[in-house]
Amino acid sequence: MERRSLIDRAPAGPLDDISKMIIEQLQEDGRRPYGTIGKAVGLSESAVRQRVQRLLDTGVMQIVAVTDPLQVGFARQALIGIRVDGETLSVADALADIEEVDYVVMTAGSFDILVEVVCEDDNHLLDLLSTRIRSIPGVRSTESFVYLRLRKQTYGWGTR
Repeated sequence: MERRSLIDRAPAGPLDDISKMIIEQLQEDGRRPYGTIGKAVGLSESAVRQRVQRLLDTGVMQIVAVTDPLQVGFARQALIGIRVDGETLSVADALADIEEVDYVVMTAGSFDILVEVVCEDDNHLLDLLSTRIRSIPGVRSTESFVYLRLRKQTYGWGTR
C-alpha cells in the first residue's frame, strides 16, 4: 500500500546538507522547478533531478498534494486511541487498510495504537468506530479525541 511505503523501508542513512536544502525547497513548494532549486542550493538542474529521484527511490521523501479535509467535504477529524488484546501488528495492518484512516502508529503508553481518521460528519465517524474499527479482532477498546479546530499542521521538519 502506497501510504506505508516510507515507513516500511530501511533508513537511508544521514542526509548531507545539500539534500536537506533540496528537501526544504520542496517542502516550501513541491512544484518548484529543479533549475530554481539548483540555484538556491548551488547545483545544476540535472544534479538536483538526480538527487530528488534518489530521495524518492530510497523512501526518504514523497511529493504529494496535501488537501484541507474541510474544503473537500470531510468535516470531522479525530484521533483514536486503541487498546489491543494480543499481538498489535495485525490490528495495525487492518486499521491501515481502512480508507478513512490516514495515520497509524503503534505506541508505548496507555494506548497500543493511535490512528487519525477523516470523516464526512459525526454519523460517518460513529459508523466507522462501531462497525469497522471495533469489529477488528483484537481491538479491546477505543477512545476518541474529536478535533474541534486545527491550529498548526506542518510538514517542514526533518531537515534542520
